[in-house]
Amino acid sequence: MSAARYTLAVIVGSTREGRFAPVVTEWFTRHVGASHPHVTVDVVDLDAIRPYELRHGSEEFIAYAKRIEQADAFVVITPEYNHSFPAPLKHAVDLLRAEWQAKPVGFVSYGGISGGLRAVEQLRLVFAELHATTVRETVSFALTAGPFDERGQLHDPAPPAQAADALLNQLEWWAVALREARTARPYGN
Repeated sequence: MSAARYTLAVIVGSTREGRFAPVVTEWFTRHVGASHPHVTVDVVDLDAIRPYELRHGSEEFIAYAKRIEQADAFVVITPEYNHSFPAPLKHAVDLLRAEWQAKPVGFVSYGGISGGLRAVEQLRLVFAELHATTVRETVSFALTAGPFDERGQLHDPAPPAQAADALLNQLEWWAVALREARTARPYGN
C-alpha cells in the first residue's frame, strides 16, 4: 500500500525566551521530510503567531484559522511547565473550534524527568472537548540536555526515530480516514 499524501501542521507550543522548542521542532520536521516525504509539513510557531495578539476577524486571525483548517492532522510540540503545557498554547487552541474537529492530533513533548508527558495528558482532554482524535503513540524527551548535543543533534537517534515513525503511521491512518469521512459526511453543524 502506498503512502497517502496529507498536510501535517506542526504546532510549536512554547513562546518562552530561550526555549528549546526550535531544537525539537527541527529534529522532528527533518525526520518527517526524510522518512515520510509524502507529508506536507506546515510549521505553526506560536512565537510568530502571537496568539494573545490575535483578534477575531483580523487578517492575522483569519490566516491562522485557515492554516489550522487546511491541515489534515496535527503534531503539537510541547514542553512541560509546572506539570502542564504553556498558556499561549492553550489560548491558541481555544481561539478556534470547528477547525480542529474530526482531525487527529499527535504529540512530541519534552521536559524534566517526565519528558513532558503530564502536559500531553492534559492536552488530550482539551482536544477531546474539541472533537479531535488524539493518537496513542508519542515522542517524549526527558531531560533534554541529555538526548541532544550542543548542535541540536541526538546522541542516539534510533529510539526517537522509531517513536516518531509509529506516531506518524497512526496519524496518517487517522488523517486519511477522517478526511474521507469529513468529505462524505461533514462533521458537526
